Amino acid sequence: MHNVLDIKGLRIEATSYPPGEAPRNVVLVNNVSVAVQQGRVLGLIGESGAGKSTIGLSAMAYGRGGVRLTGGHILLNGREIREASAGDMRILRGREVTYVAQSAAAAFNPAKRLMEQVIEASLLHGVMGRAEAEARAVDLFDKLGLPDPANFGNRYPHQVSGGQLQRAMTAMALCPKPDLVIFDEPTTALDVTTQIDVLVAIKAAIRDTGVAALYITHDLAVVAQVADDILVLRGGKKVEYGPTDQIINHPQEDYTRALVSVRSIDHVEKTEAPAVLSVAGITARYRGTNFDVLKNVSVDLPAGQTLAIVGESGSGKSTLARVITGLLPAAKGDLTFAGRKLSPDLASRSKDDLREVQMIYQMADTAMNPRQTVGTIIGRPLEFYFGLKGEAKRQRIQELLDDIEMGAGFIDRFPAELSGGQKQRVCIARALAAKPKLIICDEVTSALDPLVADGILKLLLNLQARESVAYLFITHDLATVKAIADKIAVMYRGQVVRYGSKTDVLTPPFDDYTDLLLSSVPEMQIGWLEKVLAGRKMESAGN
Repeated sequence: MHNVLDIKGLRIEATSYPPGEAPRNVVLVNNVSVAVQQGRVLGLIGESGAGKSTIGLSAMAYGRGGVRLTGGHILLNGREIREASAGDMRILRGREVTYVAQSAAAAFNPAKRLMEQVIEASLLHGVMGRAEAEARAVDLFDKLGLPDPANFGNRYPHQVSGGQLQRAMTAMALCPKPDLVIFDEPTTALDVTTQIDVLVAIKAAIRDTGVAALYITHDLAVVAQVADDILVLRGGKKVEYGPTDQIINHPQEDYTRALVSVRSIDHVEKTEAPAVLSVAGITARYRGTNFDVLKNVSVDLPAGQTLAIVGESGSGKSTLARVITGLLPAAKGDLTFAGRKLSPDLASRSKDDLREVQMIYQMADTAMNPRQTVGTIIGRPLEFYFGLKGEAKRQRIQELLDDIEMGAGFIDRFPAELSGGQKQRVCIARALAAKPKLIICDEVTSALDPLVADGILKLLLNLQARESVAYLFITHDLATVKAIADKIAVMYRGQVVRYGSKTDVLTPPFDDYTDLLLSSVPEMQIGWLEKVLAGRKMESAGN
């Protein structure tokens, strides 16, 4: 087999423009060499800012704004694509090399049917005629396990689930029969049960089509299921490169060993305490609909403890958070917080109600104003709730930065100058600035690489021990749940199907849905995916 992609000594640079300073050159990727053979998958793994996506996009001779390919060679089927003309690159992209993005929802045109979008590149590049392209799309829908393959393409993007849309994007990438497909975090935003389906579909499609693939992810357990080889990156440099078995089972470098052994948090459940939040019989629906998204939900969160809300997409986790924060008034039921009834709607709540219930969002990038400094972002609740100004406010900001282990040196920086983990820490500091009794954490680690996520979880636990703040932790990552929760509520289709202490919920016998969730968490073990599928086939045959 020949090398479809051969990268030699790659160097990629960009220009940084620090506020009040002269522009400076930044090396994003430094002397990286890798090769991908036909029919094989190379996994790119590493922390945020390691250069994973930058290298993946370079395989298309593409760089985000301001990024420059300044050294090395990128050979696609033996041809140097750095020297290709703009016209040649338009032909190459979508014909020889295709791309699967992390967010399929953002990649599809909501006004066009799926079939039109899946076959677009094949028609545009003259790879095949419409009839052949549609037949290939239907075949790929079938291979990818999509429902009713013959008619699936007639749907619009909003008419399918997130997992189905991600598989449809994989079909779009494979339809023109490319030589190389770049998968950029294709399962990061999916719940564990959907992730399994998408991983199985991607692996089968790669096997059946013989395409070469780059698989970019921060989840080593996921890449262990699909990759033949793994490149570990840090700070734009190669740390370790070799077969998957070597990287997973016999890592040579300290950083790789740290990645493999991450999630070593040993969180001991706390004894029962009085509830700071009681959710009693909550039923809720969105305006203009007659469908109950939440159905008679009841849970308690003890003061100073963590209640994890888990379940797949659409189970009602984030809707419950909207009800608690008053963004979605419940149709039925009561909310009791710190011994007092909470008004169902946000506008009717007191300033103390607002202050004592804070929220940290999944995407720190979109949760902060990019034009405000870290000091301004953290300082706003200090001024709004406590009237702090001037030196007193700046002193408190410095204390909060110390609390999140960043220090006063970050006070005048902008979000663009921070890593993903640092941005999330700033969002934590902003929430803490209000001195809340409850913080709702909505998927706060799902977009972070394992080492950074591990650090965020440890920080949250340390802050909880010191500040006695309670966390309502919404997540689809059961490894996170095991690391941080005192109590767990498993939700399915708007209802709580299992609820109790972490020990009770995670101890068999399980109901069918909880069993499915727990068995869908990828393990850092080669062949785990095949074992899970074999086990489910046996169960299905037995039934």
